[in-house]
Amino acid sequence: MNLLYAAFAFLLALVFGFVGITRVGSWLIERRNPAVGEFVDIDGARIHYVHVPGPAKADLPPVVFIHGASANLRDQMLPLRPLLEGRAELLFFDRPGFGWSGRGPGNNEDPWSQADTVAALMDHLGMKQAIIVGHSFGGAVTTAFGREHADKTLGLVFLAPATHPWPGGATAWYYDLTTIPVIGRLFSETLSYPAGMLRIADATTCVFSPNKVPDNYVAEASIPLVLRPSAFRANASDVAGLYRYALGAAPRYAEIKAPTVVISGNRDKVVYAHIHSVGLERNIAGAKLVWVRNLGHKPDWIASDLVVGAIEKAAGRSVDLEAMARAVEARIAGDAYGAGKCADLKEPEAELAPT
Repeated sequence: MNLLYAAFAFLLALVFGFVGITRVGSWLIERRNPAVGEFVDIDGARIHYVHVPGPAKADLPPVVFIHGASANLRDQMLPLRPLLEGRAELLFFDRPGFGWSGRGPGNNEDPWSQADTVAALMDHLGMKQAIIVGHSFGGAVTTAFGREHADKTLGLVFLAPATHPWPGGATAWYYDLTTIPVIGRLFSETLSYPAGMLRIADATTCVFSPNKVPDNYVAEASIPLVLRPSAFRANASDVAGLYRYALGAAPRYAEIKAPTVVISGNRDKVVYAHIHSVGLERNIAGAKLVWVRNLGHKPDWIASDLVVGAIEKAAGRSVDLEAMARAVEARIAGDAYGAGKCADLKEPEAELAPT
């Protein structure tokens, strides 16, 4: 019996030790990655955003950026703001629960609610209409925005999107674990930070693979913010619920009428590009799908010039996106980063068929 008590005491001490490590780690992450924008309350959530006013004579309409899973507003702002500032009004924001934004009761994990947050934020800033640019999970929010807020939508640009049901609907085990009541909270409060810090470099390599991770990307894009327990739970809840959203939403993508451009790489190791991107091209009338050979999951960083071209195309400009894609391919043709560490997604022929 004494041995049992001793084992229990050791286990309890271990749990409290990891809680302490995670609390201190979260504090350090916040100290190193302070908020860079402003805040507004939307449906009970304190939303963090960076608004870049447009010039008096902008040559592009306003543009709103929606980041993907595990990220925050810096992930799109760092590579794309320098290319667009002075040309258009820009809005970058932390999705509810990410970066410095609160989750709030009205800003939960489903893309519809997050699309409503985008619309409310635009109203707050006096942005009547915009081109919406969504990366990865942000692509799902972009579909919801294009359908539910068509009056505010001038165009849609999808970057390596996650929008359609995929075979089995599986996600990483730690997302599912984190969404389990009590157990998930215990996991996020003890292991999300130490385990995440051990894995963050390798995980980032595979997000970019076969392309090179930009120097200091993890620190400059404030990626460790997602390892704080509350953000980790928000991220897990979003990703775990994506399949359910896609099942119900995909059949209705035909309702989207806005000009649409999709940019995807054939070496994406995060999402099934031949399901999501091909599905968007099929479901949205007039959508333009631009394939880039040897591109991974990060067009916003690796093909920033092409992303700007896609925004121009969605705005009605005459842009040769295929020529731009070929120029990107020439730059990255020899990239082989993550080889042997990051496996390509294997898609049987049946899974490549439209769903």
